[in-house]
Amino acid sequence: MNWPEGYGRRVLAEVDSTNAEAARIAAGLSGPEWILGLRQTAARGRRGRPWVNPAGNFAATLVIRPKDSPDKLALRSFVAALALYDALASVTGTETGLALKWPNDVLLNGGKLAGILLEGIGGPGGHLAIGIGVNLLAAPGRDAVEPGAVPPVSLLGETGVRVLPEAFLAALAAAYATHEARLTSYGFEPIRTLWLARAARLGEVITARTARDSVTGVFETVDGTGQLVLKTPKGRVSVAAAEIFFE
Repeated sequence: MNWPEGYGRRVLAEVDSTNAEAARIAAGLSGPEWILGLRQTAARGRRGRPWVNPAGNFAATLVIRPKDSPDKLALRSFVAALALYDALASVTGTETGLALKWPNDVLLNGGKLAGILLEGIGGPGGHLAIGIGVNLLAAPGRDAVEPGAVPPVSLLGETGVRVLPEAFLAALAAAYATHEARLTSYGFEPIRTLWLARAARLGEVITARTARDSVTGVFETVDGTGQLVLKTPKGRVSVAAAEIFFE
């Protein structure tokens, strides 16, 4: 698979965290750069949670410097999710069982296969680190996730397909470049349309939990700013950021 033009690539045998490495090297980059860590010693997920990442799983970060306004940076989670979906379909030869869970997870057969973590580097106008973890080989146990959360699964366990991290990076980088070009050329709407066509539980009842409260309603859509829209007995509610739980 051809590596996308204009994107750098570095593979590290060991690193504390690919997002941490992204923060260290961002200032010296002349363009977007993929960082693949074959082993991470201090991986983390959303809200500082540890991310279990045994050897053979996928852990990488894309460092970019978008020209968008800060409110549009979060839209890269949708770009990354679509790229993950396409890369997984490419390496397995099928889309069966794949779905996207708002705001930044990829599901396979109803379990969590991959997650995305966006972090800003250098303040407004700086770089953006798009961290991606995929359970290619193994998944953590159910005790590693909070009660009610989607249970983790692995690509090997669900499909029998074994993919090396370097090979998956090539598929992911190519897919990401395609969707990034679509976003920069045509805006969020085509990305939004593609994402919704692959969304998990669209039209069903879900619960969005924030640090302050929770909202339960029918998952109606994702709006033009990337917010989740729920239809509740009290009317439509837009959610900017939350943990999603299925009923």
